[in-house]
Amino acid sequence: MDTRTIVVLEGDQTGQELLEASLRVLQPDVVGFELALPRFDLSLGTRRTTSNGIVHEAARAIADHGLGLKAATITPEGRDDIGSPNRILREDIGGKVIVRTGRRIPGVLPVGGVHAPISVVRMAVGDAYGAKEWREGDGEDEVAFRTERIERKICHAVAEFAFRQADRTGAKVFGGPKYTVSPVYEGMLKEEMDAAAGRHPDVPYEPQLIDATFALLISSSGAPMVIPALNRDGDILSDLVLPLFGSIAGSESLLVAFGDEGVDRPTALMAEAAHGTAPALEGKDVANPMAMILAAAALLAHADDEECQQAGRAIREATLEAVAEGIRTADLSGHHGTTAFADEVVRRTRTKLEVWAAL
Repeated sequence: MDTRTIVVLEGDQTGQELLEASLRVLQPDVVGFELALPRFDLSLGTRRTTSNGIVHEAARAIADHGLGLKAATITPEGRDDIGSPNRILREDIGGKVIVRTGRRIPGVLPVGGVHAPISVVRMAVGDAYGAKEWREGDGEDEVAFRTERIERKICHAVAEFAFRQADRTGAKVFGGPKYTVSPVYEGMLKEEMDAAAGRHPDVPYEPQLIDATFALLISSSGAPMVIPALNRDGDILSDLVLPLFGSIAGSESLLVAFGDEGVDRPTALMAEAAHGTAPALEGKDVANPMAMILAAAALLAHADDEECQQAGRAIREATLEAVAEGIRTADLSGHHGTTAFADEVVRRTRTKLEVWAAL
């Protein structure tokens, strides 16, 4: 990876506002070194004008450099419109796994007594989001069809990554697909989970059907958990897990691409917030930039460069410490705006790095 280049994917509405807030913490006068930040406009208008050509161009840049930071974008509803850029990005980059981790937000009371981290590891491509759809017939006799597919290599990547994540964090692997109802399709992921459990005998393994996973999520609040999932199951699950810790804006989302060497050697990472564009908050300076700032920090932390890693750690610590000391936006029952929160993270990051350099 080119650890001093982060490809920036611009977005829509508050997505763009929060992206700009996160980019402030990556400036040379904050982190202490220069980062190249080539930008690609993935706003809805540009995607329509270029027929998604700009999305393919941005994906090539991430594949070339290895790191990408993406703002939230609008997905139009029309069947004949340009669709979501996320599917194109994932396929073009070679993304196999999406990881979203719910963690305690300092000073914020979680829901239902959930305290230990919960990571949702889902397949990045295929399944519901890569399905072919069509309709036949008219009127009340009209029938809608969809053909979904998952691949053994993607199931393998999800399962193996989940067990390695659990091993690193002292977590148990929990949950799984509805393999009893769908032994051929969803059973493929369960087969790979069982195989990964055999390769990692020291990792606690508690397979559950997806509906039981939802039901047991809050009551299983002891040890940290890693939950492997199909694409749409994981999407829905992470939208539940993150608010359990206080806000969907409390954690970053990572798309991970792997080469032939295996899941221990990522070839590209794209980070973003797990939330959408929040049009009702646009232009009001009230949206929470925390997830986008943590996304930027995560990219630096995964870089193969000690200076970048240190900056990523400083940004992350500064963000969480600011929240712990009452610098919070409205979704966390605070009174600070987007700009004020970013101001505080910038100040704290700069101070941390200056102090560490003096030690």
